[in-house]
Amino acid sequence: MAESKTYLNVPFAQKDEAKALGARWDAVQKKWFVPADKDVALFAKWQAESGAVESPRAKTSSSHISSSSKKSASGVKTHATVKDFVAYDGDAPPWD
Repeated sequence: MAESKTYLNVPFAQKDEAKALGARWDAVQKKWFVPADKDVALFAKWQAESGAVESPRAKTSSSHISSSSKKSASGVKTHATVKDFVAYDGDAPPWD
């Protein structure tokens, strides 16, 4: 079973400081977290207000993502605001 992680709210400007203390980046969650072998107290200023401990896949699941994208894309129509607009269909670029 995967270990839970203590996620942190680290501003971009302070990422180097958190990394120097031993924080790691979770690319899936796009958040910094405290590894199990580090003292959580070192990262007190970045700890989330509520529910800092989460499982690695608590927020995302492939079934949730695919169903929400289908919902958001259905019924959406876009129109070009430039009259000479040519959409790129992948075969030949419109600038040739």
